[in-house]
Amino acid sequence: MKPPTPIVTSLVGLLTVTVAVGASAQDWPQWRGAQRDAKAPGFKAPEVWPKELTQARKVAVGDGDSTPALAGGKLYVFTRQEGVEIVRCLDAGSGKELWQASYDALGATGPASRHAGPRSSPTVADGKVLTYGVRGILSCFEAETGKLLWRRDDFPGVWPRFFTASSPVVTDGLVIAQLGGEENGGVVAYALASGAQKWKWTGDGVAYASPVLVSLGGSRAVVSLTARKIVVIGAADGQLLWEAPFVAQRRAYNAATPIVDGQKIIYAGAGRGAKAVKLESSGSTLSATELWSNPDHGPQFNSPVLVSGRLYGVSQAGDLFCLDAQEGKTLWSAQVGGGGFGSVVAAGSFLLALTPQGDLVVFAPGDKEYKPLASYKVGTDTYAYPIPAGNGIYVKDKESVTLWTLN
Repeated sequence: MKPPTPIVTSLVGLLTVTVAVGASAQDWPQWRGAQRDAKAPGFKAPEVWPKELTQARKVAVGDGDSTPALAGGKLYVFTRQEGVEIVRCLDAGSGKELWQASYDALGATGPASRHAGPRSSPTVADGKVLTYGVRGILSCFEAETGKLLWRRDDFPGVWPRFFTASSPVVTDGLVIAQLGGEENGGVVAYALASGAQKWKWTGDGVAYASPVLVSLGGSRAVVSLTARKIVVIGAADGQLLWEAPFVAQRRAYNAATPIVDGQKIIYAGAGRGAKAVKLESSGSTLSATELWSNPDHGPQFNSPVLVSGRLYGVSQAGDLFCLDAQEGKTLWSAQVGGGGFGSVVAAGSFLLALTPQGDLVVFAPGDKEYKPLASYKVGTDTYAYPIPAGNGIYVKDKESVTLWTLN
């Protein structure tokens, strides 16, 4: 294996600046945060946002669109450098690298080469770190040391047409991931401790969306957008509980993470808008009743966030939108650009929208109009989620992770 070139680390004010974003901050241990809902309730939002943010430190880590994971005062970053995929563990308080592990891996090619990967976010659970490489390699590392515990590649040479983007989820000692490609793939569960396969569902191929969990009568189930469907699968045994068609049209595909609100599931996609269904179980049978369908705003590269009964997201056309999640009505929309890319995060009592150009916009939640409160330049090529934690915000851009503080 070719070792990566040493990374140059720039720590601004390391000896004099101490930032309270360690163990006391709200963890963001996986894709879209602790509950996979893009909410950071532990963020210490100011009453009045400052004119500028302070760059506390900037650490060069390599290329990729993967959102880091923040857990237990450590930042786990998954990137690419010189023909290898690298997972790094950084001390969140100082930026110091604690360990790194890497393996040879080609990047995305063809139309996807501009985003060579990795795109999937690390998942940190039970003392382990899970990564899913851009060419389908699922790895499990020891979180404390970086020791490789196991690795799987059960669909060798098979991935979606633009390579992988889905992030694995962990529940009840299982790692559940969407693996393979659009015609030859499925949802697979492995034992977290050993990597042994526990079940595999191959009723449809996969696209780019990440699975989420829902509680059904005391048991867990996986909700996932696959290549052509939305499905609910038993987390313990992989049995299909419910499915409905959700076929992408023209150049669209399924990439948005479904949203779970009790027994309500909201899912969306470019060219099809957003839909909401209510799951209802009767014995061993699961059914779903459609609550509403809104064709106005379909996200392609964005997963909306649900806050106080309203859904905020970025559409394929680059519109920041707000929907009434009870009735599905459009409440307002505003152009933010970005070609449909962008992330929206609920940070305390505010919402943060990050564009690919590195513009971080703070706006107030509400059903009347788009109300921006502040705007900051925080990087370039920012396709990962911002991570609000304590009194700071971590931003992964093309080559670096930067901590911006409100001081």
